[in-house]
Amino acid sequence: MTPIVSIIMGSTSDLKVMEAAAKHFDEMEIPYEILALSAHRTPALVEQFARGAAERGVKVIIAGAGGAAHLPGVIAAMTPLPVIGVPIKSGNSMDGWDSVLSILQMPAGIPVATMALDNAKNAAIFATQILAAGDPAMMAKVVEFKQVLAEKIDKANRDLAEIKMPFKVN
Repeated sequence: MTPIVSIIMGSTSDLKVMEAAAKHFDEMEIPYEILALSAHRTPALVEQFARGAAERGVKVIIAGAGGAAHLPGVIAAMTPLPVIGVPIKSGNSMDGWDSVLSILQMPAGIPVATMALDNAKNAAIFATQILAAGDPAMMAKVVEFKQVLAEKIDKANRDLAEIKMPFKVN
């Protein structure tokens, strides 16, 4: 099986955040790979990965990084593929803002779609939506996923309707 999504992280300490993306792809039956690559410690490997990803069949890259968080931007600079950045609040982070701003503030021409802090699941959902744009079977899975989300809210409202409070009017 050839991966169509790459999940990249600066180090394995980021796995606790990035595994949420992997779990989503498992549920959606989307082949993916997970790699640890560091923009600072292994720049040559990052370049080799980024320049070769499209040729290997990868369609979307999710890159998570903490601290200075250069990994998503460096990858985006060297690949024609869409890159989704996941800022990670790391041990040396300033409440995660350093990671958010490092990924969010990309220069013109080098876009990175930036997710919320530690939100690899949304990165996976967004990647799935990108892939579904050209794949009717995957689009059906996205539609079903969104329907399940809506059904959860419908159930929550039915449950809330059963709660009795003195001044509650619904």
